[in-house]
Amino acid sequence: MSTLAVFDLDGTLVDTPRGIVETFTAVFATMDLEAPRPEEIRATIGLPLERAFGSLMGVADDDARVDEGVRQYLSAFRELVLPKAAELLFPGVAEGLAALHDQGVVLAVATSKFYASADALLTSAGLKQHFRMVIGADQVAHPKPHPESGQVILRELGMDAGRAVMVGDTTHDLLMARACGMRSIGVTYGVHSEEVLRSAEPTWLVDTFDDVLAHITAASVRD
Repeated sequence: MSTLAVFDLDGTLVDTPRGIVETFTAVFATMDLEAPRPEEIRATIGLPLERAFGSLMGVADDDARVDEGVRQYLSAFRELVLPKAAELLFPGVAEGLAALHDQGVVLAVATSKFYASADALLTSAGLKQHFRMVIGADQVAHPKPHPESGQVILRELGMDAGRAVMVGDTTHDLLMARACGMRSIGVTYGVHSEEVLRSAEPTWLVDTFDDVLAHITAASVRD
């Protein structure tokens, strides 16, 4: 039986955090609002857009200004980030995912992005063909760190949690994995620091995507 590797997207496969900060900043300027500091924006990466905007604006997630912010963000992201997607891949990602796919590892994505944005980013980056399934925040009632995204992937692909590994750069990813019964790999090159990642008790903690590949390959052999 195959091993399942579930990946986060922003900060794990694609180095989008800087572009995300630029996009949020542009949206706040368009709405004539004072832009949050870059570190405040980075702290929301990994959350669904409604929660991120609500937190940064200091309003409820269902506030009309949040809806407007999300709408403008999705448009600005397509203009500012998508054209650069292939250039933003972390070292080793393109080759590594192709190798895992060739080894028979089942690949999926669980992201806090809306599905359409995730699909567009994966397509622009040249990665879409490797993934059996992509779950966005708008496809579940409870996004990460709630286990629902992982549970949907496991159910739809007919995989056992004990044969699955979640890879992500935030505690949201690692906590989702634990709640699903998956092993997890925390990557230190993304949004959350090594200290913060350790607080979520990942199965493994790594510094490069090559290390991610080594653990998944080893897990696949053991499984």
